[in-house]
Amino acid sequence: MSFTGPSVGLGGRTDRRALEFGRTYVVRPKGRHEATIVWLHGLGDNGSSWSQLLETLPLPNIKWICPTAPTQPISIFGGFPSTAWFDVGELSEDAPDDIEGLDAAAAHVANLLSAEPADIKLGAGGFSMGAATSLYSATCFTHGKYGNGNLYPANLSAVVGLSGWLPCSKTFQSKLGHDEAARRAASLPILLCHGKGDDVVPYKFGEKSSRALSSNGFKDVTFKSYNGLGHYTIPEEMEEVCAWLTSKLGLDGRSM
Repeated sequence: MSFTGPSVGLGGRTDRRALEFGRTYVVRPKGRHEATIVWLHGLGDNGSSWSQLLETLPLPNIKWICPTAPTQPISIFGGFPSTAWFDVGELSEDAPDDIEGLDAAAAHVANLLSAEPADIKLGAGGFSMGAATSLYSATCFTHGKYGNGNLYPANLSAVVGLSGWLPCSKTFQSKLGHDEAARRAASLPILLCHGKGDDVVPYKFGEKSSRALSSNGFKDVTFKSYNGLGHYTIPEEMEEVCAWLTSKLGLDGRSM
């Protein structure tokens, strides 16, 4: 599970550097390898649970990389540690973002993708806090740099966010000033899915994230809503993800 809320930074740089990412689970393609997607779990989860689900999907040409977030103190839990991609503070849209944590998570995603062959299409996706991290990675890709100003190295071809939100949405517009950023934003396909019954990350967060992306130069944003869906996934949603990825990544769908 995960919580809403852009987040509050916790601790200093020495604390952040001391954090270690957990085990990474890899689902090998059953057919010709055409794309690699890093998939990120939600707060308190690990890479194993999602790797087991992703392995069942009819996407034989995708390699899935499912890392586990570092265990770190979480503000919303009163400092109690949990696996998390970044710190989560108060549950409101006005809470400050944990840029340092988001940068570290986005850098981990880019690093996992860096070893993939040059002809393989790359993507990022996730659930809840993992979705937020994937969308933050999308903004890093379009800007060409992380929030701290360091260059972002990965070339993303698709981004998926389930039951999540867009971090740093208030400062988003000011960063898309140059032509290359606008070009990348216009050409990057993004799929957002959100349940209208989500009582953890409210549906309005998904809706507003979709609008923020669309109004800031992302021309290929798909937003899917699901009546009665809470903070979890269902087969109908995963079928949507499969069809969208097959289309946007141009997968041939063959197992051999």
